Amino acid sequence: MVKQLFGKTGKNYYVTPPVYVDYGRHVSIGENFYANMDCIFLDVNRITIGNNVMLGPRVGLYTAGHPLDSQIRNEDQLEFGLPIVIEDNVWLGANSIVLPGVTIGKNAVIGSGAVVTKDIPADSVAVGNPAKVIKTLGEADRKYWQA
Repeated sequence: MVKQLFGKTGKNYYVTPPVYVDYGRHVSIGENFYANMDCIFLDVNRITIGNNVMLGPRVGLYTAGHPLDSQIRNEDQLEFGLPIVIEDNVWLGANSIVLPGVTIGKNAVIGSGAVVTKDIPADSVAVGNPAKVIKTLGEADRKYWQA
Protein backbone atom coordinates (compact mmCIF):
# COMPACT_ATOMS: atom_id res chain seq x y z
CA MET A 1 0.00 0.00 0.00
CA VAL A 2 2.89 2.38 0.71
CA LYS A 3 4.16 1.97 -2.83
CA GLN A 4 0.72 2.99 -4.11
CA LEU A 5 0.39 5.84 -1.60
CA PHE A 6 3.70 7.63 -2.28
CA GLY A 7 4.81 9.00 -5.64
CA LYS A 8 8.16 7.19 -5.54
CA THR A 9 9.78 4.69 -3.20
CA GLY A 10 13.00 2.77 -2.97
CA LYS A 11 12.91 -1.01 -2.70
CA ASN A 12 13.53 -1.18 1.04
CA TYR A 13 11.23 0.91 3.27
CA TYR A 14 8.87 0.50 6.19
CA VAL A 15 6.08 2.81 7.34
CA THR A 16 4.39 1.94 10.63
CA PRO A 17 0.67 2.69 10.45
CA PRO A 18 -1.18 4.86 10.87
CA VAL A 19 0.28 7.35 8.41
CA TYR A 20 -1.40 10.50 7.15
CA VAL A 21 -0.94 12.23 3.79
CA ASP A 22 -2.57 15.12 1.98
CA TYR A 23 -1.99 13.69 -1.51
CA GLY A 24 0.82 11.15 -1.16
CA ARG A 25 1.84 11.37 -4.79
CA HIS A 26 4.12 14.34 -4.07
CA VAL A 27 6.25 12.28 -1.63
CA SER A 28 9.44 10.60 -2.84
CA ILE A 29 11.36 8.30 -0.47
CA GLY A 30 14.74 6.69 -0.97
CA GLU A 31 16.22 3.36 0.11
CA ASN A 32 16.17 2.11 3.70
CA PHE A 33 13.46 4.54 4.80
CA TYR A 34 11.66 4.08 8.12
CA ALA A 35 8.72 6.06 9.48
CA ASN A 36 7.35 5.25 12.91
CA MET A 37 3.63 5.57 13.70
CA ASP A 38 1.47 8.67 13.28
CA CYS A 39 3.70 10.49 10.79
CA ILE A 40 2.11 13.27 8.72
CA PHE A 41 3.09 14.16 5.15
CA LEU A 42 1.23 17.37 4.22
CA ASP A 43 2.37 17.29 0.61
CA VAL A 44 0.73 20.15 -1.28
CA ASN A 45 4.26 20.57 -2.65
CA ARG A 46 7.09 18.04 -3.07
CA ILE A 47 8.61 16.15 -0.15
CA THR A 48 11.88 14.54 -1.20
CA ILE A 49 13.47 12.10 1.25
CA GLY A 50 16.90 10.57 0.65
CA ASN A 51 18.38 7.20 1.59
CA ASN A 52 18.73 5.86 5.14
CA VAL A 53 16.27 8.34 6.66
CA MET A 54 14.42 7.56 9.89
CA LEU A 55 11.37 9.39 11.24
CA GLY A 56 10.35 8.96 14.86
CA PRO A 57 6.71 8.74 15.89
CA ARG A 58 4.46 11.69 15.09
CA VAL A 59 6.92 13.50 12.83
CA GLY A 60 5.17 16.12 10.69
CA LEU A 61 6.42 17.27 7.29
CA TYR A 62 4.33 20.30 6.32
CA THR A 63 4.82 21.86 2.87
CA ALA A 64 1.68 24.04 3.18
CA GLY A 65 1.33 27.47 4.70
CA HIS A 66 -1.03 30.43 4.73
CA PRO A 67 -0.62 34.23 4.42
CA LEU A 68 0.05 36.11 7.65
CA ASP A 69 -2.42 38.85 6.70
CA SER A 70 -5.78 37.78 8.13
CA GLN A 71 -7.91 39.51 5.50
CA ILE A 72 -6.13 37.76 2.64
CA ARG A 73 -6.01 34.48 4.55
CA ASN A 74 -9.72 34.54 5.42
CA GLU A 75 -11.37 36.25 2.46
CA ASP A 76 -9.22 34.89 -0.35
CA GLN A 77 -8.48 31.59 1.45
CA LEU A 78 -5.00 31.55 -0.03
CA GLU A 79 -2.55 28.76 0.66
CA PHE A 80 1.02 28.28 -0.51
CA GLY A 81 3.30 25.29 -0.70
CA LEU A 82 7.09 25.09 -0.60
CA PRO A 83 9.10 21.89 -1.03
CA ILE A 84 10.83 20.00 1.78
CA VAL A 85 14.09 18.14 1.12
CA ILE A 86 15.54 15.67 3.59
CA GLU A 87 18.94 14.46 2.43
CA ASP A 88 20.61 11.06 3.10
CA ASN A 89 21.23 9.59 6.57
CA VAL A 90 18.95 11.97 8.48
CA TRP A 91 17.18 11.08 11.71
CA LEU A 92 14.16 13.11 12.84
CA GLY A 93 13.20 12.52 16.48
CA ALA A 94 9.67 11.98 17.76
CA ASN A 95 7.20 14.85 17.40
CA SER A 96 9.57 16.96 15.32
CA ILE A 97 8.07 19.26 12.71
CA VAL A 98 9.56 20.43 9.40
CA LEU A 99 7.98 23.54 7.88
CA PRO A 100 7.63 24.63 4.21
CA GLY A 101 10.76 25.32 2.19
CA VAL A 102 13.23 23.60 4.53
CA THR A 103 16.20 21.44 3.50
CA ILE A 104 17.85 19.18 6.07
CA GLY A 105 21.42 18.30 5.11
CA LYS A 106 23.08 14.87 5.02
CA ASN A 107 23.77 13.10 8.31
CA ALA A 108 21.80 15.63 10.36
CA VAL A 109 19.92 14.70 13.53
CA ILE A 110 16.81 16.61 14.56
CA GLY A 111 15.93 16.30 18.25
CA SER A 112 12.53 15.24 19.49
CA GLY A 113 9.99 18.05 19.54
CA ALA A 114 12.07 20.37 17.35
CA VAL A 115 10.32 22.77 14.99
CA VAL A 116 12.53 23.17 11.93
CA THR A 117 11.80 26.57 10.37
CA LYS A 118 15.08 27.05 8.42
CA ASP A 119 17.60 24.90 6.56
CA ILE A 120 19.81 22.67 8.70
CA PRO A 121 23.37 22.09 7.44
CA ALA A 122 24.85 18.64 6.90
CA ASP A 123 26.45 16.87 9.88
CA SER A 124 24.49 18.91 12.43
CA VAL A 125 22.39 18.25 15.50
CA ALA A 126 19.46 20.69 15.81
CA VAL A 127 16.98 20.96 18.68
CA GLY A 128 14.34 23.32 20.05
CA ASN A 129 11.59 25.62 18.88
CA PRO A 130 12.66 27.07 16.56
CA ALA A 131 15.31 24.42 15.91
CA LYS A 132 18.89 25.61 16.34
CA VAL A 133 22.11 23.80 15.56
CA ILE A 134 23.79 22.85 18.84
CA LYS A 135 26.53 20.58 17.55
CA THR A 136 28.46 19.68 14.42
CA LEU A 137 29.04 15.95 14.03
CA GLY A 138 32.49 14.66 13.16
CA GLU A 139 35.18 12.05 13.65
CA ALA A 140 35.04 12.24 17.46
CA ASP A 141 31.37 11.19 17.38
CA ARG A 142 32.15 8.31 15.04
CA LYS A 143 34.93 7.05 17.33
CA TYR A 144 32.72 7.38 20.40
CA TRP A 145 29.92 5.28 18.89
CA GLN A 146 32.31 2.73 17.40
CA ALA A 147 33.76 2.14 20.88
